[in-house]
Amino acid sequence: MTFDPVQVSHLIKNRRSIFPKNYSGERVADEVIMEMLENANWAPTHKMTEPWRFTVFCDEGIESFADYQAERYLKSAGKKPDADRLKKLKSKPLMCSHIISIGMKRNKSVPKMEEVAAVAAAVQNMHLTATANGVGCYWSTGGVTYDKKAKAFFELGDKDLLMGFLYIGIPKADKWPIGKRKSIDKKVRWIKK
Repeated sequence: MTFDPVQVSHLIKNRRSIFPKNYSGERVADEVIMEMLENANWAPTHKMTEPWRFTVFCDEGIESFADYQAERYLKSAGKKPDADRLKKLKSKPLMCSHIISIGMKRNKSVPKMEEVAAVAAAVQNMHLTATANGVGCYWSTGGVTYDKKAKAFFELGDKDLLMGFLYIGIPKADKWPIGKRKSIDKKVRWIKK
């Protein structure tokens, strides 16, 4: 089995975080979302634990998501909630076509770090699939991610992790950013003897 390494490198180097403010408002086809989820399911996973768990919000579900995270924020903010933060929690999701919650179902047969890495690899697979389809994504760990009481809403247990949300949308025509990275030379050490 062979693949075009130039195309693979091109796809990887053109994957970008594209933020909801740069989405056009067009809806991403559910078939693309399903392809993203199917490819996520093929991420590497030690002992085949497949710890990733996703909840997809679309259509009116996005409003439910926005309302839920705003409600959780108000409950945790005390007597003086930040009005700007509250506004952002309610408005940012509405710019998206779909939002996918990213959860990790904890399996104690492997180290936690390996489960976290497996979920991150699944998200990378989703992001690369989105890029190949001209769809923008942004993985955020904000919102209700660190609210322990929010886990139940995403069908996660106490030992599981809510690792954030993948915001998804069709980018405006001129909003696919050009990437830049520092040279790999200062990040790698070779030992040949």
